[in-house]
Amino acid sequence: MREVGIGDLARQVGMRPSALRYYESIGLLPPARRVAGRRVYPVRTARRIALIRMAQRAGFTLAEIRQLLDAEADRGITRHWRTLAELKLPELDRFIQETQALRNAVADCLACACMNFDSCQLLTHDDSERT
Repeated sequence: MREVGIGDLARQVGMRPSALRYYESIGLLPPARRVAGRRVYPVRTARRIALIRMAQRAGFTLAEIRQLLDAEADRGITRHWRTLAELKLPELDRFIQETQALRNAVADCLACACMNFDSCQLLTHDDSERT
């Protein structure tokens, strides 16, 4: 089994070694083997980190990701992943809608071209609407 040191793994996945140690401490990564006092990981650990980062970008918490990885170890991953994903989809849909609204607001501001935030009609609010 080919192994890689923590520094090399960190560079390979674009993270700091301290983040990898943290992931290990909370159970996202299995405990590293020690060689001369230094952590070494199987090369396949980079793939696990890629899964963790994808899940984070999708909005899963570290606790949810740990549940998913624990289910993988127990071979219950398919059912567990489906449950987590079905719960996450509405949250992602809301995020997409909010992000699209923000994108449209920025585009409207660019189209306005007034570039004066004090007098821009797009930013004018009726204070009675805030209550």
